[in-house]
Amino acid sequence: MRIGTVLDFGPPFDEIATQIVDYEAAGLDSVTMGEAYTFDAVSQLGYLAARTSRIELATGILPIDSRTPTTLAMTAAGLDYVSKGRFRLGIGASGPQVVEGFHGVPFGHALGKTRETIEICRTVWRREALRHQGRHFQIPLPADRGTGLGKPLKLINHPVRDRIPVSIAALGEQMVELTAEIAEGWEPIFFHPEKLESVWGAALARGKARRAAELGELNIIVRLPLAVTDDTAPWLDRARPQLALYIGGMGSRTRNFYNDLAKRYGFVAEAEAIQELFLAGKHRAAAAAVPDELVRATSLIGPASYVAERIAMLREIGVGLLNVSPMAPTHPERLSAIELLRSLTD
Repeated sequence: MRIGTVLDFGPPFDEIATQIVDYEAAGLDSVTMGEAYTFDAVSQLGYLAARTSRIELATGILPIDSRTPTTLAMTAAGLDYVSKGRFRLGIGASGPQVVEGFHGVPFGHALGKTRETIEICRTVWRREALRHQGRHFQIPLPADRGTGLGKPLKLINHPVRDRIPVSIAALGEQMVELTAEIAEGWEPIFFHPEKLESVWGAALARGKARRAAELGELNIIVRLPLAVTDDTAPWLDRARPQLALYIGGMGSRTRNFYNDLAKRYGFVAEAEAIQELFLAGKHRAAAAAVPDELVRATSLIGPASYVAERIAMLREIGVGLLNVSPMAPTHPERLSAIELLRSLTD
């Protein structure tokens, strides 16, 4: 099992890069850079490509509506080039708050646009002349919609790889089914392993039934707060606010994907209470309302023996990459946590 981390926004990036170099020496396998509505992930991963030599570099996620499919393909090929074949393209639909509120484009049709985007990317990476006439994207643009001068083009450069791994952040049944069919990796946020079969089992089975053999096994990529400790209470409390933010505030009262996910996990009343409190501005109370069971299930917080048991269980159900966020306050302590986790996963 591989271990990685997801970078936070805020600290000076040269400090972050130095810490990642230390993590790489300690055995870290992957680093993911998110992109919401802050600095773009691509520039920062390019910087990390120059500072590192072995670890995988990934986006987590690039919203599909923030770039054209061909721009995504060129970007992925460029990052794979500067990192010498170490890039993974993590994409997702994001949500209306980011897509409409920041990028100014309509949110919707995520299923079809995701499928077509990946088809276009893989055509570009194979350096084939791009001919795609889909429902959402037409390349070249038909003559009756443009000048009539467009013609199929192929990427000028030869990519390092003609198949760059793609992972999709997916929660809904149809998107999870699509992910299991066409992507190398699946990134479910707030992953509750005990609920894998009841919430996603049918969708995964349908997608895998159509999965091409050359894709190999679907790699499940999960994000988990990490604290190896015998005194779990304060660390569980530190993990609650992010869950409360997403369940309570990432979306409207009637359209919140993360609130829906908590309900699908069985926390119906709790999800409604968290949302009511959060939207009323009572953020601390919303965090306090997050159930212990949900926090424990979606984190790695506990003694080393407990963490080892959780890792074994995650490995058994197909998790191939643990993207952990060490919760310790200092870099040396976080580095020790990575080293310990490495020893538990070997």
